[in-house]
Amino acid sequence: MGNFWDAVTAYPTAVFTVLLLVVLGYWLLALLGLVDFDSLGGDLELEVRGDIDGVDLGTVAGYVVAMGLNGVPFSIVVSLLVLVAWTISSFVGQWLMPLIPTWPLQLLVGTGVLILSTAVSILITARLIRPMRGLFVTHQAQANASLVGRTCRVMSLSVNERHGHAVVAQRGANLNIRVRADTPNALTKGSTAYILEYDEGTGRYLIRSED
Repeated sequence: MGNFWDAVTAYPTAVFTVLLLVVLGYWLLALLGLVDFDSLGGDLELEVRGDIDGVDLGTVAGYVVAMGLNGVPFSIVVSLLVLVAWTISSFVGQWLMPLIPTWPLQLLVGTGVLILSTAVSILITARLIRPMRGLFVTHQAQANASLVGRTCRVMSLSVNERHGHAVVAQRGANLNIRVRADTPNALTKGSTAYILEYDEGTGRYLIRSED
């Protein structure tokens, strides 16, 4: 037991021990309701713009996706990374570090263990979170105004100021919408039309013939 405590409080495992204590503190505060549990959708589209303290967020997001660490809440990713790295480093520190004779050599080997533990923890965490992604998929309803400017296909026999139905092509299932148009017009079933605006009051889209 003494070797274990010496390992987790000595370099390099001490670095992960501090991070692990921070993670445990976060989850304790989360259980008490003092912090929010952040949630990222499984189908993560990281199109981050901007720059914080010289860090390109888009580049960081690209690395996160490339390493397979997306699709679950960031707090879970960090927690698993720290826990796995701490576990690897503590075992290596317990069995390998006592065999290193001199302090400078221990520092050199310890730095290597720190880097290796981090790299291996990324690989293991990526595999651990893979089956979790389905639990955190969020489906965001498409905003009505986002359809403005797109084309639709008329499904009703005619369209006037008070009646009309159309469909907007989507990936997967098409989106059925209620539409209206100024009369007279040449809109009939199968016609293609532009969506000009959305009326919040009536819940209908104003369309105009593509011709």
